[in-house]
Amino acid sequence: MQMKTGVEQSVYAILILNMLPDKAVLPGEAISQQLGASPTYFQKLLRKLVSANLITSVPGVKGGFKLRKKAEDIRIYDIYLAIEGQQSLYSSSGVMHGMLDLEEEGCCLLTDLMQEAESSWQTVLKRQTIASLYEEINVGYQPKVQLLQQWIKEKMVM
Repeated sequence: MQMKTGVEQSVYAILILNMLPDKAVLPGEAISQQLGASPTYFQKLLRKLVSANLITSVPGVKGGFKLRKKAEDIRIYDIYLAIEGQQSLYSSSGVMHGMLDLEEEGCCLLTDLMQEAESSWQTVLKRQTIASLYEEINVGYQPKVQLLQQWIKEKMVM
């Protein structure tokens, strides 16, 4: 399994939006630049996050993006679903049927194992929120977080 960079960029974009003061927004272009993301691709990610009701888009000259929910209500799994969708990571391609020349459909030794593995990582992602990640980054990287907060103040729109 390899998760697309869009999930990573979206988590950090929402983490940045979490640092905004009330009533402020941050332009998408500024966020994509800060994250080193392609502006075109990043706009697609932002639209997915808006559609998932995780962030809000404010139109206009003084427009931008802000959180729609509280940081403690945004689970990392919610961001993953917004970007990657609901599909399962594993889908049997019928190798076992061909290997053993089976007539019955639906039998695959790996299906249960893969479903258990997927359930495990989903549980971990559901446990972590933007608020919990913010606490970790704020404690572990305080001087760098202060620089990021200064950048946010320079780029935000009120």
